[in-house]
Amino acid sequence: MFQNRTEALLLALPAALFAGIVFLMPVVILLSEGFRAGGGWSVSAYTDFFADPLNRTVFWRTLRLGAEVTVVAAVLGYAAAFAIVALPATSKGRMIGLVMLPMMISPVARTYAWIVILGRTGIVNQALQGIGLTDGPLRILFTETAVFIGLLQLFLPLMIISLISALENLPKDVIAAARVLGAGWLRIFWKIVLPLTREGLVIGGTLVFTGSLTAYITPAILGGSKVLMLETLLYQRVTVANDFVSASVIALILVVMSFAANILLKRIATVRAGS
Repeated sequence: MFQNRTEALLLALPAALFAGIVFLMPVVILLSEGFRAGGGWSVSAYTDFFADPLNRTVFWRTLRLGAEVTVVAAVLGYAAAFAIVALPATSKGRMIGLVMLPMMISPVARTYAWIVILGRTGIVNQALQGIGLTDGPLRILFTETAVFIGLLQLFLPLMIISLISALENLPKDVIAAARVLGAGWLRIFWKIVLPLTREGLVIGGTLVFTGSLTAYITPAILGGSKVLMLETLLYQRVTVANDFVSASVIALILVVMSFAANILLKRIATVRAGS
């Protein structure tokens, strides 16, 4: 048995070395640049980064928008997933296909479509002026609102698919039993549905939050230079300022934020399940 295990490890060694050299080594080199500023190992690049008010503003904006998109996606995702799971098998398959359809379209095309919708002469402004809520066109593009809408539309399908998978594994009789015992829908969701579907929520929340943090096209097009986020700031530091140290700092911050979000969601789900 030991011999077979050793042989298996030796067979997997070339693939592991290839993956480490091709995938992990460039990431390690990039992330280590932020600790090698000034010719030695230090964290001065990180302290300098957060000492800049602009960088702090961009950091908190990215974190806040990522959290907002994740929370709203979870609320809408649960509503959509409940409705889809309750459908007959044929209709359910069609609805899941419609949910996944936007993911087959380029994010560039989906983002540019929002320019047509949210522009000064777009559908939203025309509708608002048509019903008399505004006298003139509102400035929606190049605001945090536009970036929020674009990111939500971009990553909401990931949350819905994750929650559909979790709700399909939910025992069919638990909700009916809770209703018979007199529990309301809010209590049923909080005490039964949420704990039993926490894995889907953790997966969906991680995908949405990480995607919102690392998306570049949507913030760049809908936010422009007026609504900078960490990923657009990283692009500017590399292409305009040729500052790879700051780019390495931003990259590590994004990685840490993504892992922290996953750990936090798992911790919340575990606490919720144990309560």
